[in-house]
Amino acid sequence: MKERFGRWFREIAYKMEQWPIQQRLIMTYIVILLIPSLIIAWLLFRDMSADYIEKARLEHESAMELERANVESNIETMIRVAELAYTYRDVEEYLRLVREPETLELMEIRNHLVSVMTHLQNTNPKIRHIRIFSDNENVRELYPVFWHESRIAGEPWYETVNDLNGQIYWQVSPNDDGLVRRGVVDDVTPVPVMMLLRELEYVSGVHAGVLEVDMRLRDFFPSIYAGYDGRQAQMAAVDRDGGLYYNRENPWLAEAGVTEERLLELVAEAGAERIRSVLFRAEGRPMLAVIAWFDQLDMHLVNVVSLEQALHDMNEARNKLIAAIVMLLMILSTVTYFSVKLILKRLVILRDSMKKVRQGDFSFDIPVRGGGEVGELAHHFRKMLKKINELIADAVQKQAASKEAELRTLKNQIDSHFLYNTLESIKMLAEIEGQYEISDALTSLGGLMRYNLRWTSEYALLRDELAHVSNYVAIMNIRFERKIRLTTDIPERFLDCEMLKLTLQPIVENAVKHGLWEGGGRGLGISIACREEQGFLLLTVEDDGRGMTPEQTAALNDRLERTGGTAAPGGPAAGGTTGGIGLLNVQQRIRLYYGPDCGLAVESEAGRYTRVTMRLPMRIANGGAE
Repeated sequence: MKERFGRWFREIAYKMEQWPIQQRLIMTYIVILLIPSLIIAWLLFRDMSADYIEKARLEHESAMELERANVESNIETMIRVAELAYTYRDVEEYLRLVREPETLELMEIRNHLVSVMTHLQNTNPKIRHIRIFSDNENVRELYPVFWHESRIAGEPWYETVNDLNGQIYWQVSPNDDGLVRRGVVDDVTPVPVMMLLRELEYVSGVHAGVLEVDMRLRDFFPSIYAGYDGRQAQMAAVDRDGGLYYNRENPWLAEAGVTEERLLELVAEAGAERIRSVLFRAEGRPMLAVIAWFDQLDMHLVNVVSLEQALHDMNEARNKLIAAIVMLLMILSTVTYFSVKLILKRLVILRDSMKKVRQGDFSFDIPVRGGGEVGELAHHFRKMLKKINELIADAVQKQAASKEAELRTLKNQIDSHFLYNTLESIKMLAEIEGQYEISDALTSLGGLMRYNLRWTSEYALLRDELAHVSNYVAIMNIRFERKIRLTTDIPERFLDCEMLKLTLQPIVENAVKHGLWEGGGRGLGISIACREEQGFLLLTVEDDGRGMTPEQTAALNDRLERTGGTAAPGGPAAGGTTGGIGLLNVQQRIRLYYGPDCGLAVESEAGRYTRVTMRLPMRIANGGAE
């Protein structure tokens, strides 16, 4: 086979050598220009199509993020209304009646309590209903707020809500009045609603009722029910039971060939990812589905976008470009046929120039000027020489920079094990000589070095941070003649809490640097304690040193509060400089990793104490919230 191909190729080459030079030049144009141009055009438009799809994905994911923000705002509104409803004291008293109210009492309850609930509903225009269902026989139904719990006992979600022990449960109902209009037949079109359901327990473990706050689905997911305006896109929502909700008056999904079964398959494929984009085809047409997962609601939001028109326009432009390239080469071939002598004359110059390049000489210019194919070829050859020279210079610079970097790395490379082994040898020598204080100091120094150099993660355990602080204080006590007293009050369950590495030691260093009295004085006591508060870990570092004036404390807290990536550490109250990390840098790192709800706060009184409180998320060692 190989020999046959070689023989066939040689025969073609021999026949081409018999052709006139004009035909060979035309064939050269076809082989060198036409085919590469077609390939480049195909690759270019393929990349353009990929870029368009990527831009469309980013654009629609951004739009989905905005929709997520709107939905989360509606969730917060409903939760806030629910909290106001079930924490209202008069509601609790009414649900816990131990006798049937008299008529006047019932009228007073209706005039007061129902009006309060109605006002709460009216102040939130998107809220459709606030309903409280009670199983207390003494509680009378007061339209539109209070209802007997028997109305919802048959709902599929009833048992689930009661098993959640007061946690919020979200459920989509296909009919907003389905709970209180049972058995009523009318022509009212059902309006699907999003319901917030919560079991009420005013005495621990004792069921008092069920709270319902609902909002129309068209208000909860406004983009789903947007009217058809010619856009090649449509949104839909899918609940945990596979229920599909979208504007059925918008015909686009059906016209695009996207079936409900296909939407459910896309949702199942997305799973529990926050936002996922999926490319698929519907009846041969390219589509993009952007799917968002709402973990609170246990629902998906799907936005289906057609890519057909834009990709069709790109394909047409590609075909026009290819046709233009073919036409241009036909014209050039015709001109070449009648200009062969001039071309050959100037090609000799190009040939000699190419020989110089082949021999490694790039520092010359081509004396071929003017237009035509040869002039164009000479121009591109000249540009190529310039580019080659630039690439050679760039390669030389990069190689020099690489060598310089290698030299710097070799200079700065320190074998940490050598340092540890050296410290250990000195420690053993000190113990042999009976210098136990020096031995203990070397042990603490070795611990500090190991902790600082072993930077495998941004996070560390609280117990490791405390050990690091103990080593630091032990070393400082050598300097200050054991005038620093460190006490810790940390419950065992907090020792495995996760925190940012090297955030506790700078605070203790700040206390030593700015709290110790001049000349040593009475020394310095530092205490570290922690507690849990509303899901956050509060670490306090308090010293009994010099303290600060109210003005200094306020100024420091103001700087800490404004620190978010632009404030620079410094000033007398900014803390120590362990690797450039002071109070402001600690605040900056905490805000960067945990957000604005976490950070540092300082309290102080001149001559008495300084207390720094660090607020962190309550996280256990495996990274999850407690």
